[in-house]
Amino acid sequence: MCELLGMSANVPTDICFSFTGLLERGGNTGPHTDGWGITFYEGKGCRSFKDPLPSAESEIAKLVRAYPIKSKSVISHIRQANRGRTCLENTHPFTRELWGKEITYAHNGQLSNYNDLKPSYYQPVGNTDSELAFCWLLDQIREKYPKRPSNMAPVFRYAAKLAHHLREKGVFNMLLTDGVYVLAYCTNNLHWITRRAPFGKATLIDTELVVNFQEETTPNDIVTVIATRPLTNDECWHKMEPGEFALFKLGEKI
Repeated sequence: MCELLGMSANVPTDICFSFTGLLERGGNTGPHTDGWGITFYEGKGCRSFKDPLPSAESEIAKLVRAYPIKSKSVISHIRQANRGRTCLENTHPFTRELWGKEITYAHNGQLSNYNDLKPSYYQPVGNTDSELAFCWLLDQIREKYPKRPSNMAPVFRYAAKLAHHLREKGVFNMLLTDGVYVLAYCTNNLHWITRRAPFGKATLIDTELVVNFQEETTPNDIVTVIATRPLTNDECWHKMEPGEFALFKLGEKI
C-alpha cells in the first residue's frame, strides 16, 4: 500500500514538518520505495515535484524538504507499486485541467475488476489503476457539470459519491483538490488533524524532530493535515471510518 499526505490551510503554510515524517516511510521506516511526489498550489497555478526513486534517498525530496514552499493546499504521496511499473509517469499525484483549474489527485489502495472504467475525454498517461480511476472520475464530473459551478462544494461531494463506486472495486483512499477545497475519502485507513490556537509542540513518529507550532504560527492560523497514518505521537488524530469522506476549505472541515 501507498501513503497519502494532504494539507488545507487558511494562510500559506509550509508542510516541511509533516513532509519530513512522510519521507522517512519511503525506504527507512516504511516499505514505500517506488517513488514519491508532492503538489503545491500557489494562486491559480501549482508546482509538482516527483521522483520514481525512494523518497528517503531522493535528492529532489531533500530539496523540497529544505525549501519551505508555502501553500494553502498540498497533496503528497509515497508509492508501493502494485499496478504499473515503477516509473515517473506512474508516480502520484496526478493533475488534470478542468474548467481552467488544475485538479490534483492521489490514491492509496488497489482496485480489481475495473474494466468498466472507460474514460473518454481524460486518458491516463501511465498504466496504473489509480490514474485510470482519476480519469474516469473527472469524466463523470465533467459530464454532470459541463460548466464550472459557482460553488465547488457540490462538485466535491459528487466526487465522494463516485468514490463510493470505486470503493466497491477494492481499496480506495483518495485525496482530491482544486487548490481551494481538499477532499479526503477513506476506505480503510486515513486520519486528519486540525491545528489552531492555542498551538503546542508536536513530535514526529518516524524521525527525531520536534516543532513548537506556537513559534511558527499566528493566533489566526488554521491548518489541517491529512495522512494515511498519524505522523506525530503526541497529538490526537481523527481516524476516518470506511466509506467516510471529509471536505476541507481553508483549513476548516465543512
